[in-house]
This record gives sequence, C-alpha cells and structure tokens, in this order.
Amino acid sequence: MGSNRRDKIKMTPAETADFLASSYKVQVATVGKDGEPHLVTMFYALLDGKIAFSTYKSSQKVLNLRRNPTMTCLVEDGDEYGELRGAALYGQGRIIEDPEIRLQVGAVVGARLAGMPVPEMGAPIDPEFAAALEQSLAKRVIIVMEPDRVVSWDHRKV
Repeated sequence: MGSNRRDKIKMTPAETADFLASSYKVQVATVGKDGEPHLVTMFYALLDGKIAFSTYKSSQKVLNLRRNPTMTCLVEDGDEYGELRGAALYGQGRIIEDPEIRLQVGAVVGARLAGMPVPEMGAPIDPEFAAALEQSLAKRVIIVMEPDRVVSWDHRKV
C-alpha cells in the first residue's frame, strides 16, 4: 500500500478517539519471558481517553508487564475489506492497584459483561453493584495502555 493510500485511510486523532470510545474489545500483546508475544482479548473501558482493563494480579500479562512494560493493543472492526478500520497502539502497560480506579474501570467493564446500562466513567455507582464489584475485583489490578505511537486505518474512507 503506497503512502498516498495510507494517508487517505488514516484516521484523525478525533476519529481514532471516537472509534476507541465506541468499541469495547481489545487484543492485548505483551512480551513473554522468552521474547514471544502473549496475546489475549480483553473487554476495556476508557480511563482519561486511554484503554484500561482489569485482570488478575497473577495473570501472565501482569507477570510480563512487571518484567517488561512493552505492550501493544489492537482494536479493530469490519467484516468486508472496504469496511475494515482499526487502531494499533504501541507503548507501555501501566499497572494500577488503586481501589477507586479499579472500581470505576470495573463498573464500566462489568456492566458491559452483565448486559447492564454502562455507567459513565467516574459517575456514582449503585452501592449494591459496587459491593459485588469490589468483591470480584479484590484479586485484580487495572492495566492502562500508555501509547507512544498510534497507527490507524479506516478503509471506508476510500
């Protein structure tokens, strides 16, 4: 693909932000101990405009990030070639153990998983839902993608 075509399908920063806000599944790659990629799909929320998800403290991705914070995230959509769009984010995975942030991200992701209305990030959380969430999140941390570089595409533009 020539650079001229590449420029035509690239999303603007605002389009990329809207795309990430409208999606909820991300493919996350971390670096394993022997250098191999470790790839998983996670449900995410946006925390200050950045991809954030919860995972168990003892998960392979957390072990990998503690050893090497390099992380890549891919959010993509579309079934036909002319509909394909996506964003690949390259950077660092930051591990957050703050219970308040864990609860906020957990409320958004948990509501999606449960098929409930999704609360706005930072909005008050129903106390009963919060109590259940705190129990289910007790052994989890939040990972936030801190991107250094974002590559995007939207084939619908051509």
